[in-house]
Amino acid sequence: MTEAVVRAAGGVPVRSVDGEVEVLLIHRARYGDWTFPKGKVEPGETDEACALREVEEETGLRCSLGPELPSTRYTDAKGRPKRVRYWQLGVLGGDLQPQEGEVDEVRWVSLLAARDLLTYGHDGALIDGLAASIAHEPSD
Repeated sequence: MTEAVVRAAGGVPVRSVDGEVEVLLIHRARYGDWTFPKGKVEPGETDEACALREVEEETGLRCSLGPELPSTRYTDAKGRPKRVRYWQLGVLGGDLQPQEGEVDEVRWVSLLAARDLLTYGHDGALIDGLAASIAHEPSD
């Protein structure tokens, strides 16, 4: 029997500072990793709602959904197959605050710095997807 895939969702909060795109990364002390905010989809919850909830829980920021980014697939720490759907997110408000007990640091970084800081290689696809999405956005 095939083990069920763990469903998760997350987001890549994006902002522009002096014309440079920055993304928000989280550091989780328990895993010693830098990644994007994400978490498991709750029963009855949509992937989109999960992405917004997890980002707010882990960073304190309320966000809006933008374009969907590439999904990642990997085997989690318990050996289960996991699929994470991601969206580009615009920040609506809130106070940037790491989730106590889960996240010990949140950091805005450039796309280039994010690529160097991210712990997992599969997260690089999100940077590529985000760069492609931004390249297709109409300019003001």
